[in-house]
Amino acid sequence: MPYINFSTSAKVNDKGKLLEEISILISSLTKKPKRFVMSKMDDNCQIYFDGETPSCFLEIKSIGSLNPSEMVKPISDFIYEKMGIPMDRIYISFEDVPATLWAWNGRTFG
Repeated sequence: MPYINFSTSAKVNDKGKLLEEISILISSLTKKPKRFVMSKMDDNCQIYFDGETPSCFLEIKSIGSLNPSEMVKPISDFIYEKMGIPMDRIYISFEDVPATLWAWNGRTFG
């Protein structure tokens, strides 16, 4: 926790680098250690969003530490800078997960 899952219709050449960079960003935005951030990406997906122009969907989950109104701009800027996907082609879903419903290392956090 936190967890970021993103799907994009764009092709990503250096997936490992992009996953590391977005993990660092999410760590800084949530103020949680990078070692606890898990990132997953599916690129080159078939996504239809008012046409087939490259688009992106991100799901961000965490136990607390989410402030969508403050996080959405830096995340959208990141996607635009790294992938060239305009902000109006990006959807982001934020979910604050109760600690009792999130487990790691054989036990829940709450």
